[in-house]
This record gives sequence, C-alpha cells and structure tokens, in this order.
Amino acid sequence: MTSSSTITMFGADWCRDCVRTKSQLDGLGIHYTYVDLVADPAAADVAREISGRTNIPVVVYPDATHHVEPSNADVEAKLRELALI
Repeated sequence: MTSSSTITMFGADWCRDCVRTKSQLDGLGIHYTYVDLVADPAAADVAREISGRTNIPVVVYPDATHHVEPSNADVEAKLRELALI
C-alpha cells in the first residue's frame, strides 16, 4: 500500500488518461509509485477498494486522498496543496 510520503498511481498503458497523468507527473519531476494494472491485474482490486469505482487512473496522495480520472489541473492543484510543486 501507500506510505505517507508517496504518491501511488494505478493505471494501464492502454488508458489515455493514465498516459496523460503519468506524463504530467514525470514532467513535474514528481516521485511516485506506478502500479501497472496490466502487469498486476490483482492490483485493480486495490484501486477499486480505494476509489469505489473501476475507472482509472487512480492517483493516491500522501494525505490519503485520491483522484479518479483527474484532469491535469486537478493533479496540479493537489500537488500545490501538498507543497510538492
């Protein structure tokens, strides 16, 4: 699971929103754990438990909040709130 200082992103390479969010985090130099749901299908259950939904990506933040299918603006606002950027 996630530690208190880590961002975890559940996603898949076939998901355009996942690719966009991953690219945004990479571009901002944010350290995060990427859980590839293609390589680890069982992790989809974990993502579903967190979000209550089957949509991806699921981004879990250090304060235990999460976004499901966030826009870049949503992610940026949360990172700023957490003083990560």
